[in-house]
Amino acid sequence: MKPVIGIIGNAHLLNDEYPAFAAGEMNVRAVADVAEGLPLIVPTGAGMVCLDALMARCDGFLFTGGRPNVHPEEYGENETPAHGEFDRERDGIALPLIRACVARGQPILGICRGFQEVNVAMGGTLYPEIRDLPGRDNHRMPPDGTLDEKFALRHKVAFTPDGPFQALMGAQDVMTNTLHGQGIKQAGPRVVIDGHAPDGTPEAIYIADAPGFTLSVQWHPEWNAGDDPVSRPLFEAFGAACRAWAARPVAMAV
Repeated sequence: MKPVIGIIGNAHLLNDEYPAFAAGEMNVRAVADVAEGLPLIVPTGAGMVCLDALMARCDGFLFTGGRPNVHPEEYGENETPAHGEFDRERDGIALPLIRACVARGQPILGICRGFQEVNVAMGGTLYPEIRDLPGRDNHRMPPDGTLDEKFALRHKVAFTPDGPFQALMGAQDVMTNTLHGQGIKQAGPRVVIDGHAPDGTPEAIYIADAPGFTLSVQWHPEWNAGDDPVSRPLFEAFGAACRAWAARPVAMAV
């Protein structure tokens, strides 16, 4: 049996008028083809999801990227124009779901906004705009070009020696794409930064002493996940963790 992997969706307006919840096809294919899971898109509308029921039906969760940002109130700061757009309903589902999964040992993988959600859920904070910081590069998606050009590899990520990412990738540093505006300011108390971009921006994290899989990345490994030597091992490891969760012994109620 394939593990069921919940993919946290985003709210969209189709044709600027029809409300929808959706996840990018590249996320779904990475889960189905590389993680070898059964993808399940999770809507993020208020009142639509019972976390206990959702966790009982899924074996792991992929927290995807998205244009709206985590609201700064979630980490004790005031909203400014630099913080951009928000999705408070996704905040209300994703953040408690992350905390519950970490506590329980249920596998999670965070990507871009999902990476930032993991940090905020675990008590960390975010910069509203990385490119405005002294000495930092512009990590945003190029405004023009094809998808191949927008998701092209743009910088190295250097991993901590002997850390989990180096062990998984079999390399001290790798090349990744970059398509984000915000980034980690203060890591949460248990959030371990295990990889950085050349300008010092955190790019890879995990949760210390967590009983399950908690790797998350600031880049977008779902792009070309089946063929990219960095993306493939990440999704394969996530899928293996979800299969292990699905196969765990479950105590029977008496």
